[in-house]
Amino acid sequence: MKLNRLNLLTLGVKDMAASLKFYREGLGFDVSVVGDETQPNVIFFKNKGTRISLFPIEDLIEDIGGPLALTPPEGFTGVTLAYNGKSKDEVDQVMKQALAAGAELIKAPQTTSWGGYGGYFKELNGFYWEVAYGPDWQFDDNDMLIV
Repeated sequence: MKLNRLNLLTLGVKDMAASLKFYREGLGFDVSVVGDETQPNVIFFKNKGTRISLFPIEDLIEDIGGPLALTPPEGFTGVTLAYNGKSKDEVDQVMKQALAAGAELIKAPQTTSWGGYGGYFKELNGFYWEVAYGPDWQFDDNDMLIV
């Protein structure tokens, strides 16, 4: 059996209610909430392609092996999430939306070394998002980047 797929990417977050507000109201993600809206147990993004979920970081640590085995990450973990836009204007629009929702600007959108256009923001839990456009990029019917 091949393991050549990723179905769900779970992000451990510090504040589920604030994260729900940031992603649903701030960025406009369509989500489903398990549990109480004021303190969700888990949040699933109804995005195309690989799904994303948000889960309380302390509960995720406990699920993996307990508080003695792991501690919440600090600083840059070497992982980025990406939004691939279909134009420079879309990159600028998404970046403005993220900043208006409370994200921190890490790198303003600019021409990249590989001929594209993009920048980075950090959301309230410390996750880094790249927002980028490539002039030669193509997308499938699910708006997923064809690689």
